[in-house]
Amino acid sequence: MLIAVDIGNTNIVMGFIDDDERIFGTYRITTKANRTSDEYGLMLLQFLALNDLKPTDVDDVIIASVVPKVMHSFTSSIIKFIGLEPIVVGPGIKTGMNIRIDDPRSLGADCLADCAGAYAAYGGRSLVIDMGTATTYNYVDARGTITCGLITTGIRTAAEALSSATAQLPEVQITRPRTILANNTKSAIQAGLYYDFLGGIERIITQFHREIAEPFQVIATGGLSRVFETPMIDVVDPDLIFKGMLAIYKRNQ
Repeated sequence: MLIAVDIGNTNIVMGFIDDDERIFGTYRITTKANRTSDEYGLMLLQFLALNDLKPTDVDDVIIASVVPKVMHSFTSSIIKFIGLEPIVVGPGIKTGMNIRIDDPRSLGADCLADCAGAYAAYGGRSLVIDMGTATTYNYVDARGTITCGLITTGIRTAAEALSSATAQLPEVQITRPRTILANNTKSAIQAGLYYDFLGGIERIITQFHREIAEPFQVIATGGLSRVFETPMIDVVDPDLIFKGMLAIYKRNQ
């Protein structure tokens, strides 16, 4: 069994992948830089136990991280509790993807794994959207080359900024509103955030279509990808990054 770990700014998400390449368990915890290796290790053991698994059932662990401060304690937990040195997506790792941007090292490990997952699962000519703390757009051509990308604010980040910068506006749950005709403060914020963000997604996709002279599919992933409903997104795949890490893992065996 392979454990794939996505360490993001807001959450750490783990996926268990069996020998048939089936993702059969996903778990999410809050990202905290001050957690110890013992804390991470105990959580991991609990997640294994929920699936009637032991550390000896784990063949390997692969990590894609955009939070350097967490890496020492988390990798130490893998070594201490699982007895394995994890594979870390980054320089020196074969990914099967060609990165043709000005500074390839600036591409986040999560974006790289997303693109690898899109290429492995759906083929090339894809615009890959990851809706997390930030929202990223990366284009993969027919040959598996990442040629360009875009970064903007995530909707949860925008909601937090709105409540923290105003005296009377509350924090709200990110959800798809039933109507834009809001009649109270909470629903007004929810509808405003949702439709403002949805409009931005559709406008960005439209602009990519205008500037790329070939048809492509749009694949969305990330914790909030299932909230937004638009015919301009062809595939919503919350497990895309795990598929990408599996593809990268297989290339490094």
